[in-house]
Amino acid sequence: MLIDDVAIKIKAGDGGKGAVAFNKVLMSLGPVGGSGGKGGSIYFEGVSDLGALSHFRFNKEVLAENGKDGRGQFRDGHDGKDLVLKIPVGTIIHSSEKNEKIEITKIGERILAAKGGRGGKGNFRFRSSTNTSPKESEPGLVGESFEIRLELKLIADVGLIGLPNVGKSSLLNILTKANAKVANYPFTTLEPNLGVYYELILADIPGLIEGASLGKGLGVKFLRHIERTMTLFHLVSAESENPLSDYKIVREELKKHEPALVKKNEYVFVSKSDAKEKEEIKKIINLFKKNKIQALPISIIDDASLKPLHEILNKIKSEKTSS
Repeated sequence: MLIDDVAIKIKAGDGGKGAVAFNKVLMSLGPVGGSGGKGGSIYFEGVSDLGALSHFRFNKEVLAENGKDGRGQFRDGHDGKDLVLKIPVGTIIHSSEKNEKIEITKIGERILAAKGGRGGKGNFRFRSSTNTSPKESEPGLVGESFEIRLELKLIADVGLIGLPNVGKSSLLNILTKANAKVANYPFTTLEPNLGVYYELILADIPGLIEGASLGKGLGVKFLRHIERTMTLFHLVSAESENPLSDYKIVREELKKHEPALVKKNEYVFVSKSDAKEKEEIKKIINLFKKNKIQALPISIIDDASLKPLHEILNKIKSEKTSS
């Protein structure tokens, strides 16, 4: 199960308290209280693993280590260990308390999420010419604590979209040797599947239905994944009673969710073209053409029909590597 939206609480470590201590060795009298160690900070770091947020499915509170207290004989407390939380590239970190949102866009990118508290000074740090035996010390400062929402938005080169059961998962499997589940009923895909076509990341976005932008079916849960997809491969099934209407339904849901989505670079494919006679497929293609939409027929059991699709992918790949 892909976890793509989760709320957690993070708390950096508290600083250790400073010590009040005096040297009892003759001729070496004086304050020797050490300072407390710094509390551990919490960082987020981008990784390629899209399932990284699953670590927070049951672990809703993350605590960094506290700094250790100072001790006598000038012994400062150890600093608390910093905590690095791995999250997928494409994750947006929402903090209502800070009134900000930050996105992790690169593998290895690291940001500070909660700063550990400073350790308190021991009485050795308070000595002076007028106060040779200070009994003062400081408590450690409290580490930062925040309610954080982590929202994953896939960053894919190509997103496969369309109504349920149009063959997106099957096409992904053929193109990338992915292992996406396929079956002849709606909503087989309940979470995005990814595959790699050479340097390109392809995402099979779960099927959308009319009203998805209002939360029907799988709703906006997956519409948001399309926001970061560079190019859309829009599949309509040749088995549909009205392929053009199917196409318009999905386009309308994209527009309602985010108008900019319908401006993305899009290629339209009539899938399962092997299920119809050539004349019927030709009528479907001409219908799209009359509506100023260029559509290409494809079938996963017909390698020749997939050749234009491969050419399009290779062109996208070439443009990506040259930019």
